Amino acid sequence: MNYSEQEGKQYHIQVGKGDVGKYVILPGDPKRCAKIAKYFDQAELVADSREYVTYTGYLGGVKVSVTSTGIGGPSAAIAVEELVMSGADTFIRIGTCGGMQTNVKSGDVVIASGAIRMEGTSREYAPIEFPAVADIQVVNSLIGAAKKLGQDHHVGVVQCKDSFYGQHSPESKPVSYELLHKWEAWKRLGCLASEMESAALFVAASSLGVRIGSCFLVMANQEREKAGLDNPVVHDTDMAIRIAVEAIRKLIQEDQG
Repeated sequence: MNYSEQEGKQYHIQVGKGDVGKYVILPGDPKRCAKIAKYFDQAELVADSREYVTYTGYLGGVKVSVTSTGIGGPSAAIAVEELVMSGADTFIRIGTCGGMQTNVKSGDVVIASGAIRMEGTSREYAPIEFPAVADIQVVNSLIGAAKKLGQDHHVGVVQCKDSFYGQHSPESKPVSYELLHKWEAWKRLGCLASEMESAALFVAASSLGVRIGSCFLVMANQEREKAGLDNPVVHDTDMAIRIAVEAIRKLIQEDQG
């Protein structure tokens, strides 16, 4: 059943077949879409619905798109589901994260190879025993792009949660005993950073048989703050965007063989 008021358009994101490319960049913030679309040729706004803003243009003559997902796993999973139904099959999530290891500094980029499923959305796609992992080809393209652009970067596991303030003020929550102890466990396991979407996206993508990866600007690192280390807050996501765009270019070249 199609709940959309417009025939041939997906209910939430309001795009249909032909409106988007196979390759899609997924920021959270709708306002980042125009910024990302400036890296495309002939970019046009094709949809603006709820938290979902979509532009489509071209990279190297190949149709590509950017669609915002809002905050968190539920809205991100909806975007991927509806984009796949509209013809997309390769995704790169870009956004921000908070560093967890003290060597992960503000302004660095984190590329997620896998994600801790400390959220709810992925449980409606797969049993908790199933890992949330990025597509290796997408990960390698992101690593290659970061190296080409000379950006300090880290590759590894990120933690995904549903509550932003559960991370930043865990002691104030009734389940502080769980939040604080698990945070320490993630750090001991070498988890690089905390964010909110990758686990849901990786598992949803696995269920749909499509490729996905993630890269993030490190805004700050509360563990560096605790240790008395330098910890400025950085907001400029342009380098993470440039890495994602370059990675899409690499994937297009590889796919064309």
